[in-house]
Amino acid sequence: MATAKKTPAAPAKKPAAKPAAKKAAAPAKAAAKPAAVKKAAPAARKPNAAFMKAMTPSASLAAVVGAAALPRTEVTKKVWDYIKKHDLQDAANRRMINADDKLKAVFGGKAQVSMFEMTKLISDHLQ
Repeated sequence: MATAKKTPAAPAKKPAAKPAAKKAAAPAKAAAKPAAVKKAAPAARKPNAAFMKAMTPSASLAAVVGAAALPRTEVTKKVWDYIKKHDLQDAANRRMINADDKLKAVFGGKAQVSMFEMTKLISDHLQ
């Protein structure tokens, strides 16, 4: 008689009590967390003056974005507008740009460049 059978009612009470204790402790932890994480709001971010400086595009880039002096950010936007308007993104790999005649002059004669390489090649055409 050394082994006694446990009744199913006794173990059922213990697990029911544990989740209630965890739930009671969880809101206290959650309430403490935001107070510790709070930081001062950063100041509004100013754009870098080098990116906002108006630059003159070369003749080959002017065929795509226009001859007016523009900041680098606007040049990039206009090139992307041109790419999307003429559907020049590669269908299989959207990171690749298929160059038409105007863009081939900007891309140094390459038929296809990645979008990351494109910004480097465009910067060579800005003065």
